[in-house]
Amino acid sequence: MLDRRQVLAALGTSALVALAPTALLAAASIKPDDASALLVIDVQNCFLPGGSLAVKEGEQVVPVINKISKAFSNVVMTQDWHTPGHVSFASVHSGKKPFETIDLPYGKQVLWPDHCVQGTDGASLSKDLAIPHAELIIRKGFHKDVDSYSAFLEADGKTSTGLAGYLKGRKIKRVFVAGLATDFCVAWTALDARKAGFEVYVVEDACRGIDTQGSLAKAWADMAKAGVKRIQSADIAASA
Repeated sequence: MLDRRQVLAALGTSALVALAPTALLAAASIKPDDASALLVIDVQNCFLPGGSLAVKEGEQVVPVINKISKAFSNVVMTQDWHTPGHVSFASVHSGKKPFETIDLPYGKQVLWPDHCVQGTDGASLSKDLAIPHAELIIRKGFHKDVDSYSAFLEADGKTSTGLAGYLKGRKIKRVFVAGLATDFCVAWTALDARKAGFEVYVVEDACRGIDTQGSLAKAWADMAKAGVKRIQSADIAASA
């Protein structure tokens, strides 16, 4: 027969178990504040169904991004903005096909189908994005001889877009990254954000990857090693 202390102990354990899911959920919920910014990377027509470099299921990120953006007072969007005949286009390298690699002065370069050419409909942001409070659009990749995946630095690792200075001037401490594609522009943005001193979260279900030659697994591994935090949109507390 249980004595009073055993009964109380059992009740206490049951109460803790009952409360645990709520407590864990509350602990996991992230509330963006004025020192937080959402970076929406390259949600452009070329990367969506029917585009020249369509990312599989890329359109599925749009409603997720629209939803989480409401929790942020600071939102920055980016656009790939390539010149015609950009060095990253397979079409300008004789005998080369998309997704092959070449060596350029700044390192290995994946060759892509022509995409996001300045002023074209393919370079336009998705018409389904609904983020009227976005404060800044960063255009990247507009230097003909250098690619630019990251929203912070071009592929030479030296030429700045100015985004780090903008965010620091706004006293931003942590950034949340979403968009296309996980293993290229999202990952490079996240890694450079860490190098710039920001706390960084990548919202996994608000991104989609290309995954060429194992690039997606490598990107997640590189981000984890750099201290980038991998979260889901449900981890972000909705705005009041």
